[in-house]
Amino acid sequence: MLKDIVPTSPHFIMMMVGLALLLGWGAGLLCRRIKVPMVVGYILVGVVMGKSVLSIFDDSNFNALVYFTYIALGCIGFDIGGELAFRKLRHLGKSIIWISILEALGASILVTIAVYLYTRKLYVALVFGALASATAPAATVDVLREYQASGPLTTTVFAVVGIDDGIAIIIYAFAIFFSKMLLAGGSVKVTEAVLRPSLEILGAMALGFAAGIIFLFLIKSYTAKRGLLVLTWGVIVFTTGLANLLHLSLILANMALGMTIVNSPKWRREDVFEIMRSTTPPIFVIFFIIVGAQLQAGKLISLGWIGLLYIVFRTMGKQAGASLGGVIGDAPSSVRKYLGLCLFSQAGVAIGLSIQTMIEFGGGRFGDAGVELGVMAISVIAATTLFFQIIGPPCTRIAVIKAGEANVQRS
Repeated sequence: MLKDIVPTSPHFIMMMVGLALLLGWGAGLLCRRIKVPMVVGYILVGVVMGKSVLSIFDDSNFNALVYFTYIALGCIGFDIGGELAFRKLRHLGKSIIWISILEALGASILVTIAVYLYTRKLYVALVFGALASATAPAATVDVLREYQASGPLTTTVFAVVGIDDGIAIIIYAFAIFFSKMLLAGGSVKVTEAVLRPSLEILGAMALGFAAGIIFLFLIKSYTAKRGLLVLTWGVIVFTTGLANLLHLSLILANMALGMTIVNSPKWRREDVFEIMRSTTPPIFVIFFIIVGAQLQAGKLISLGWIGLLYIVFRTMGKQAGASLGGVIGDAPSSVRKYLGLCLFSQAGVAIGLSIQTMIEFGGGRFGDAGVELGVMAISVIAATTLFFQIIGPPCTRIAVIKAGEANVQRS
């Protein structure tokens, strides 16, 4: 019987997904005990079960697992959209917009330049520059809540990490288009270079808006939690599938879906986000394990310089952009001095976009260079995420304490 079990068998894959959940849970608890973000444990389980060690999850069965990544990316986008309530952002002033744009662009531009000077491959530099712009809100927000922080810096951080990922997704949409054009070897007119990615962004936003309006109409007077849970998951999965079918950004479409639900003046519903978040942990555990499974430890040495450049120039870009944005937007001095320290964490969106890069450039459509780019993206981002997730929370802690916004009894 055992000889009939093959890695591509649905029964084998189901069994290994269950094992991955159990191991991920255990590794996450261990990481929490030693004061390391739980996501690190999930990724390390993936490394052991993936290409680098046991090859339980590899290219032969990745297609069967890709739906987990699609759904996780959809949930990430939906959650980001839920944080972008206009009524909250409106009161935070122009400094929020300046800081969000400049810290994202600062990291993107500096990483793009550095990686290009090292590799001399513009398509590689553009992708890594786009990935560098994203910030992980979860770890940062956890620290702020742990220390009961409050004040101008804390308020600004909450707003910036919400807006930041939306900007990152837009930057990525343009970067991925230009990278495909460069790999395809075709000449592109300036109008096409601007119009096509713009239309893809607008198309994804329109899809999410339309799905959100229909969803709100369906639940306008509905309060049963079980039914809301089913309907919320249904609209996320439907939007994700349709976005893929139309070749639009599934993250951006779901972000627009979340924004529509949280900002509707007539039928605004915020309860669906809490209901949905209570059911997503298993999906995210599998998602990060798949990320680790795709990490090829043997190639990390050859990618070491790109990883180092990525870490150094992403850090510099975040710091410089946040400081400059604070000056232009006339933010309080504590924001100008310490905000950059709160923007190091990297996880969900950057990892999600790196997986999307692997999917977009895989399958041989863009030759060996495209496949190499996909592997390079997920390997470097997974490795640098371990670094940023370890240093990010302590840096946020230092920032809120120095700004005088932490509860001193907890700090």
